[in-house]
Amino acid sequence: MKIHRPMTPLRQRMREDMQLRNDSPHTIAGYLRYAAQCAKHFHPSPDHLGPEDIRPSQLHLLPQHVSKSIFIQTVCALRFLDDTTLGRPWMVDDIPYPKKPRTRPVILSRDEVKALLLAPRHLKHRAILATLYATGGRVSELCQLQGTDIDAQRMVIRVRQG
Repeated sequence: MKIHRPMTPLRQRMREDMQLRNDSPHTIAGYLRYAAQCAKHFHPSPDHLGPEDIRPSQLHLLPQHVSKSIFIQTVCALRFLDDTTLGRPWMVDDIPYPKKPRTRPVILSRDEVKALLLAPRHLKHRAILATLYATGGRVSELCQLQGTDIDAQRMVIRVRQG
């Protein structure tokens, strides 16, 4: 069951700003949720928050052991709110990103790739995995793939809104 929050004018404006940018529904929902959580932490509306309020908001997330991606999305939501919706680009400098860990990608051996691609029983599922592996695409890009996007003569796949 989806909870519908009352739409404040600021929340509505932020939503419209993201819709104008053609952000995905998941991005819009996430940014609105993270901005609301920040406002809930401080109680006043986010448009009344200043640079001195952002740091405690971020420090509040650390004991909760939120993932780095949620922490970064929260930062992005607050930056978007301040810069685009509220027109306060000076605030963006006061909302730092966390340091990203440097990790090396896991490289599978030929046998591991073969086992991965042969694991599904259904041909359709094998085709999905093989296409994702061969193109390096995202699942969302593959979900939007249509027959007309495949050019068999040139051996290319057109990715829409990648």
